[in-house]
Amino acid sequence: MREIRTLIVDDSSVMRKIVERSLRQAGLDSLVVFEAGSGTDGLDVLRAEAVDLIVSDINMPSMDGLEFLRQIRAQNLAPGVPVVMITTESSEEHVKQAILSGAQGYIRKPFTAEQVKERVLPLVNAA
Repeated sequence: MREIRTLIVDDSSVMRKIVERSLRQAGLDSLVVFEAGSGTDGLDVLRAEAVDLIVSDINMPSMDGLEFLRQIRAQNLAPGVPVVMITTESSEEHVKQAILSGAQGYIRKPFTAEQVKERVLPLVNAA
């Protein structure tokens, strides 16, 4: 399997590790993971590194995931790269905003490796 360069953006280092482990359990063994603790840090990573997948929390301080997504698109950082949002929000409005801002999918916390597999693998395999 080809190497999948993945950016995981979440203000919780524990959650970043959980996402990484879930991606590996979903079958993405050849992961190269870049981590960012905020949307601002995530933009810095994207300016320096090419990635194949972005997984971002929505609720973060300083720059939330929706603004991070808008900035990725506005600055043309990672064109064509699938973005999956992770949220604790049950509100359909947040999900709609994420999709309208360019996210290709979303996962609600708490999540299982099986949910990650269902939502993420098709996006990675399509790329």
